[in-house]
Amino acid sequence: MPMVLVCPACDVVHRADDEIAHTASTGRLRCARCEAVLHRPRRTRVDTAVALALSALVLFFLGNTYPLVEFQINGARRETNLPGAALGLYHAGHPALALLVLLTTVAAPLAQILALLYLLIPLLVKRRARRQSTVFRLLMQIRPWTFIEVFMLGALVAMVRLSAYAKVVPGVALVCCGLLMMCMAALTSLTPAAQFWYWVARSRR
Repeated sequence: MPMVLVCPACDVVHRADDEIAHTASTGRLRCARCEAVLHRPRRTRVDTAVALALSALVLFFLGNTYPLVEFQINGARRETNLPGAALGLYHAGHPALALLVLLTTVAAPLAQILALLYLLIPLLVKRRARRQSTVFRLLMQIRPWTFIEVFMLGALVAMVRLSAYAKVVPGVALVCCGLLMMCMAALTSLTPAAQFWYWVARSRR
């Protein structure tokens, strides 16, 4: 099946033949009808995206294993990690909020990282992952539900407010989540649909 590009402005479908693929790699590709930008050139190699995805996977596991924050008040010390925060919301009587936190800060990022690795690693050896199109469509559906940056903002605001009542010590996981947020943003920027299918087209040559 030939690679296609869909205009984000007017939804015109363009068949990405060899000439268009070359243009996409050397200059801005514009829609034939409305002249909106279909694809901006990115001088990015597949192995760069794979390295970022592997780094994100390591940061994800560190962020979910080590303590996120530690509270010290009246000689008592309490610490929690990211899954523990969702569990605390559940025990506090907020099951829907706990499920939302678990899905958007744990399940969605992990699914996105694993899907990218599943799709990109075969391209390094000029292969194609099984059910490539289905997995990529699933990846595009998952991406809008990754809210690590929202969680980080909420955590920082809560830490500032709680610092008036207790000693708050940021944990290793908080730093890892911050780095993970930057890795995920970089991955999203490096692997738009047009760039991914361009890599797929290049791997067939």
